[in-house]
Amino acid sequence: MTAVLFDFSGTLFRVETTDSWLNAVLDQAGVALPVAELAETARALERAGALPGGAAPVRVPDEVAGVWRVRDESAEAHRAAYTGLSRQVPLSHPDLHDALYDRHMTPAAWAPYPDAVEVLSGLRERGVRVGVVSNIGWDLRPVFREHGLDRFVDVYVLSYEHGVQKPDPRLFTVACEALGVDPRAALMVGDDRRADGGAAALGCGVHFVDHLPTADRPDGLRPVLDLVGRRRDTTGR
Repeated sequence: MTAVLFDFSGTLFRVETTDSWLNAVLDQAGVALPVAELAETARALERAGALPGGAAPVRVPDEVAGVWRVRDESAEAHRAAYTGLSRQVPLSHPDLHDALYDRHMTPAAWAPYPDAVEVLSGLRERGVRVGVVSNIGWDLRPVFREHGLDRFVDVYVLSYEHGVQKPDPRLFTVACEALGVDPRAALMVGDDRRADGGAAALGCGVHFVDHLPTADRPDGLRPVLDLVGRRRDTTGR
């Protein structure tokens, strides 16, 4: 095993709660809502699936369905899809929908899982190369830099920069080629069995983690170190 590919959201990082997301935007805009209205607005946004990296929409409206299917293939589609979901929820100021979208792209909106540093640094110490392969519509590199994880990542392969999204094997091919590794010597780690499982078509190993709050998953990434060690022992590398 010479390389590990990681998904971003729900794997290495977890986005803030819908309540925190909404509160941060309202505070910045100087908008105050009664407690009950604030709670109901947060729940409505959560049901709508308006927070990227948060809960999936209960229902995708017909007017958003087309762009939703290709949301991770371009920055424009990603913004249109999520602000389209957000606009299903009435807000006091129309500009707040774009402000909500902008907030989720900030490093403050994300927290690494508790064992992310340990696992990434452990891979670096073993000489295992690391790539981040994400279905996303914006540049996540500043999030890694702000949280001190960028130094452990050799390659970022982001769907919107290539116009293709997981589970399409082409995205994993790009990552393996950029890392200079045979896909059969790579492990893909992610939380989405359909999207991240697409790496298996190339012969990559695949390991899944649960998309849980950080407090509920303190050591979900640690098995990766054992898997890499086991594969290296088996192959003699």
